Amino acid sequence: MAELVEPNVAARITELADKWHVSGDVLVDNANLILKLSATFKMNGEIEVDFSGVDNVDTSALSLMLEWQRRAITENCKIKFTNLPENLSSLADLYGIQDFIPLSFH
Repeated sequence: MAELVEPNVAARITELADKWHVSGDVLVDNANLILKLSATFKMNGEIEVDFSGVDNVDTSALSLMLEWQRRAITENCKIKFTNLPENLSSLADLYGIQDFIPLSFH
């Protein structure tokens, strides 16, 4: 299991096989760091990005999801996002991007 945590940042992303776990806050202050940390994770075949541990989000979480989607397309990988907090799902609906990112509400 790969785990990357940055001190003094309320966010964490871990990789276990083909599943990434995001936890803590995903905000404008740390979204770029989360993206940078995730760049070391493999995208093979199909991956799931699980947001069940996420507390607070803003629109930067949507940007992060879109960037992971672009990377998946480039690397010929299928990606799906699961267990989105209700406020993140609402933001996706508000900005009309729910059709552009593979959402799965388990």
